[in-house]
Amino acid sequence: MILTVTPNPSLDRTYEIPGLDRGEVVRAAGERMDPGGKGVNVSRAVAAAGAPTLAVLPLGGAPGALVADLLDAQGITVHPVPVAGQTRSNIALAEPDGTLTKINAPGPELSAREAESLLAAVAERSAGADWIACCGSLPRGLAPAWYAELVARAHEAGARIALDTSGPALLAALKERPDVVKPNAEELAEAVGRPLTTIGDAVAAAEELRGAGAAAVLASLGADGQLLVEASGTWFASAPVDAVRSNVGAGDSSLAGFLIAGGEGPSALASAVAHGAAAVQLPGSAMPTPGDLVPDAVVVTAEVPLGRPLKEPVTR
Repeated sequence: MILTVTPNPSLDRTYEIPGLDRGEVVRAAGERMDPGGKGVNVSRAVAAAGAPTLAVLPLGGAPGALVADLLDAQGITVHPVPVAGQTRSNIALAEPDGTLTKINAPGPELSAREAESLLAAVAERSAGADWIACCGSLPRGLAPAWYAELVARAHEAGARIALDTSGPALLAALKERPDVVKPNAEELAEAVGRPLTTIGDAVAAAEELRGAGAAAVLASLGADGQLLVEASGTWFASAPVDAVRSNVGAGDSSLAGFLIAGGEGPSALASAVAHGAAAVQLPGSAMPTPGDLVPDAVVVTAEVPLGRPLKEPVTR
């Protein structure tokens, strides 16, 4: 069972539009509404794969109630932590060429009591969990050290932690030695404070995060593929994608695939890439089912092409 923690969940509305013209009336060709937030998306991807999952998240107001209802309809067990503020609502505009414009609301500010209640809920429901996936940005009211506290408490209880966050929250949590962290290229560059222009740069940055405390680093490199750097070795994997329809939740689907397959080694990396490649070819934040996956298309190698330039380099 995979337990997910989403400190700042959302109600996500995605509209497929022919083009984005500022100041004009834009008529959507399609729309969908999904429960959102990175940890929520991991739970949705795990459930779509037919595996058990439990979502722990703070919920408030009518949008929060709707998020719980949508998750329940997808067969996901929800442990809501009531908060006084209203769960945020986000909007995504998807164009035919794959361009995605996102408008993310800030979300509620959690009180100290609500922050502690969220930690207590994770502890209460973590028994029997194979992994705890802690994902996304922290809402107002939660200090960067909140994830570090969660990792420390989870490890005291004997749980394995996958952490998908960025910035000060990621750096603060590294000292508690999360079992795997999952940055994208921009987050990886931000964490080490330098540009990434080649796959070798990404490997070096991942090794630096391991030196700072992460047991393993699963790094998403966009169109280039993914890296897994852990004590037993380093692997690079990629898969062809015919057309990108929406990348909302693709990284979360990838993390779900990684954890479903055990959370370590090249086979788990292959599962991560298969899930991510399938997700970007689906509308909105739809999560792939086993029938959407093409595992034979994934290529995994220990001969990492260190000198290969990144298709989407991070230069700042």
